[in-house]
Amino acid sequence: MIIESALDLIFRDLFYRLPAFAGSHDVFLKLEGFNITGSIKIKTAIELVEDLERQGVARPHETVLVESSSGNLGLALSLVCAIKGYQFICVTDPNANRSAIRGIELYGGKVIVVEERDPANGYLGSRLKKINEILQSDSNAVWLNQYANLANKNAHARQTGDEIAREFDRVDWIFVGTGTTGTLAGVSERLRQKFPGIKVVAVEPVGSVTFGGEPAKRNIPGIGTSVRPKLADLAKPDRIVEVSEAKTVAACLSFVRDYHLLVGGSTGTVLAAVQQLAREFRSGDTIVAISADLGEKYLDTIYDPIWVDHVIRSEDTEDPKGVGLEKTFALVAAD
Repeated sequence: MIIESALDLIFRDLFYRLPAFAGSHDVFLKLEGFNITGSIKIKTAIELVEDLERQGVARPHETVLVESSSGNLGLALSLVCAIKGYQFICVTDPNANRSAIRGIELYGGKVIVVEERDPANGYLGSRLKKINEILQSDSNAVWLNQYANLANKNAHARQTGDEIAREFDRVDWIFVGTGTTGTLAGVSERLRQKFPGIKVVAVEPVGSVTFGGEPAKRNIPGIGTSVRPKLADLAKPDRIVEVSEAKTVAACLSFVRDYHLLVGGSTGTVLAAVQQLAREFRSGDTIVAISADLGEKYLDTIYDPIWVDHVIRSEDTEDPKGVGLEKTFALVAAD
């Protein structure tokens, strides 16, 4: 395989078969973390920028592209902008992984970290406020707006959704972690065309408001939101599953032990949701889940027992002493 650009490094047909992952049912995990910049967001980034180019809005070496991101999209956009010749500003918050921030800077992007939480106890409202300030102060600045831009949805209908549709003759369940809901809206649109009886499951962290949940503090980036995105109006899941951050960490740790792959926080959330609904699966069902990224960016957070002890255990109302997580960490260490 010979490539001409780093943007060619997108692997579209990687599915990890997980035998008996949900009771007696196999699960097919679509792995997006091997793409360039390490996540599914490279597809979104390319489509967002090229959509502006088709409209004549973005001009290389002149336009300053701006976006809010907790890490993965910002990293992907920084690479796309570096290759295409745009300045890029990423507005993020303290939950962003340090490795993602450093990657954005190495690709030439500028990172602005907002420290103030918004009224829903998240950071998205504060990030959007900062973007508005940038747009008002710089006439060359253009906001990509992943939260409402149809290019976000279309990227995953044409790519991620179609990749799944090509791989399987039948899909009965699809599990998608939700943030902007671009992936959810696009994948569900495409898969419902081919598999009309499919059940689409939106996976949310506890504390996300996207589908009417009660707002609460969240610590794991890349999934959930404190401001409902407009694209959510186009995402009409059959089921919505909420997962606590403690269960997310436990799912990530268990996956390392049982399936020998470090996965990201949103993937752990999705895997926990799959197991929550395992009793509803019928014999012969094909179950697909999307893994948005891998776990190397989370080594100093969800895979760090000190961080988990200070941040997750202290807020876990189901297991306030963290006994379950402590046992899980011990099992991983023993292996």
